[in-house]
Amino acid sequence: MRIAAIVAAAAFAFQPALAKAVEAPCITPVQAASLAGYALPSVISGTTKRCSTTLSEKSFLKANGSALAERYASRKTENWPAAKAAFLAMSKGKEGADKVFSQLPDSSLREMVDVVLEGMIVQEIPVGECGKIDNVVRLLAPLPPENTVELVALMIGMATADKAKPGKLAICRG
Repeated sequence: MRIAAIVAAAAFAFQPALAKAVEAPCITPVQAASLAGYALPSVISGTTKRCSTTLSEKSFLKANGSALAERYASRKTENWPAAKAAFLAMSKGKEGADKVFSQLPDSSLREMVDVVLEGMIVQEIPVGECGKIDNVVRLLAPLPPENTVELVALMIGMATADKAKPGKLAICRG
């Protein structure tokens, strides 16, 4: 029952209809990197599942996706404190979701975030893009996790830098 309530709260928080705020939440570059580092294992696992029917047996994700996700997962505990702060900042103003999430024990919040991230990836990735995604992951895989995480955070910062286009996330300026 507790898991069902957590999943329901997560679905509520991530509904696109609730993300109508004019100004995107602001997270620090450290929070963005930690959130990316925390999320990557779930993102990789979700992508591997989503693309399993369209990728060949020789594709990088089919052959190495699980091992790559495990490699990134080794740093999840280290990334969690700043990732949690980023997640809570992104939840602010979503009809009390931030209050509900901030009251959850860390273990429950982490479990919820993991399930929601992987589920979102499984639902949102267009299967027609799986080949391109597989190639990007293959190219990034040799990098140390710290470098990949910083690269992802940098790309998020670049993608959200244009204040004229309000989004769902912004990297705070120093």
